[in-house]
Amino acid sequence: MASLAVVVVAVMVVCAATAGVAAAGKFDDVVEPSWANDHVVYEGDLLKLRLDSSSGGGFASKSKFLYGKATADLKLVAGDSAGVVTAFYLSSGGDKHNEFDFEFLGNVTGEPYLVQTNLYIDGVGNREQRIDLWFDPTADFHTYAVLWNPSQVVFLVDDTPIRVYENKNDTAVVKGHHRHAAAANGTSNATAAAASVPPFPSPQPMSVYSSIWNADDWATQGGRVKTDWSHAPFVATFRDVRIEGCAWAANATDSDAGEVARCTGSSWGKEGRYWWKEKDMEELTVHQSHQLVWARAHHLVYDYCVDTDRFPVQPPECAGR
Repeated sequence: MASLAVVVVAVMVVCAATAGVAAAGKFDDVVEPSWANDHVVYEGDLLKLRLDSSSGGGFASKSKFLYGKATADLKLVAGDSAGVVTAFYLSSGGDKHNEFDFEFLGNVTGEPYLVQTNLYIDGVGNREQRIDLWFDPTADFHTYAVLWNPSQVVFLVDDTPIRVYENKNDTAVVKGHHRHAAAANGTSNATAAAASVPPFPSPQPMSVYSSIWNADDWATQGGRVKTDWSHAPFVATFRDVRIEGCAWAANATDSDAGEVARCTGSSWGKEGRYWWKEKDMEELTVHQSHQLVWARAHHLVYDYCVDTDRFPVQPPECAGR
């Protein structure tokens, strides 16, 4: 998944701040407050989300996109942040929505932050994984990103992949032994093979969101540690938000076939080259694969795939783990 310095006219980008440029102008090209506007604060070249005993706050992207990459440079709540959750995520609309989540789970002072990732596919979630970060995310800004294309969803921390969800729909049934078994044994085997194929998010336009809220009923040590409001306000700080993807037409419905075809049918479009769909973005590079193995070997603390209490029957996407 090599980095490509390709200019894409269709992208919506918040550029790095230059001297004298206000944060409002920098961020307003891409996002806007979505709730509790008075808790979404522009300060210098930064955007801050605040949580106090009265409310949290959040923002949303002004436009939707289909496939691409959403990135945030974020410094998390410092000090005792137990009970506080800061989220950065992509989501479509409706009951059958898709959603890709970063949820940063606060902790008592000195304990590592946990980062929970999750995927909702056609309205169904329960795909949580958690890692502890290998740095202090409150001391400086770090980069969190979700890459999404027809082949995979990749969660990245400072360009290190921590989770990959692959699209196996195009290969699991029509290639290899599944295909031959179905041909030899009839429709029942074909149906069984199809049922074993892991789901992958259908092409639905996504918005980008962030929010901060009180979740002390579950976020820290299973809800045993509650929010200490004497430390409020809790503040998460954004230095940058970038969205690079196929911009969804403002007047199009969420199921507009023409927009789906435009954003999925080719690596080229009228706006420019869709780099996020190039061949070398369909899977991790060898180096990134090694990074993923390292991150999961040393920092993975929970994986729904091996939680047999919750899932006595292993979800199809977990096969082989």
